[in-house]
Amino acid sequence: MGAGVQHSDGGGGGRRRGRRRNRPMSEINVTPFVDVMMVLLIIFMVAAPMLTVGVPVELPRTAAGALPTEAEEPLTVTLTADGRMMIQTTETPASELLPRLRAVAAERTSRKVFLRADGGIPYSQVVQVMGALNAGGFSDIGLVTDGEGPTFDGTDG
Repeated sequence: MGAGVQHSDGGGGGRRRGRRRNRPMSEINVTPFVDVMMVLLIIFMVAAPMLTVGVPVELPRTAAGALPTEAEEPLTVTLTADGRMMIQTTETPASELLPRLRAVAAERTSRKVFLRADGGIPYSQVVQVMGALNAGGFSDIGLVTDGEGPTFDGTDG
């Protein structure tokens, strides 16, 4: 990759006949290493935003600002338009929601959970899931919405 043999003619100004002394080249060419690192950096910069929870839902629009981020990856519970419930990306039946939430809460230090609910789901179902989240040990519930929604001051976000 970078090491080779450098030929030495033994000093002096002209060509000499006879035996040449070969010595190893002591410099390492770091250019290929830097090129590979730059490519990996770009790949990770592009891929990192795509690593969010991948359950497709149509989030309602609001004018609320974003919540601050934490060091621990937040727990996400999703309610889809067809009535499925997901913890992160794992589908969970309604009867198993509370025991699984309690088990997850026992392993986590943060009591924060994000609730992603499709805009077409009845409010009563969203509130029931919020109650289950609270009973499961999660006291800090953030509702995930899309930005640029109505601001109720006569303008649309």
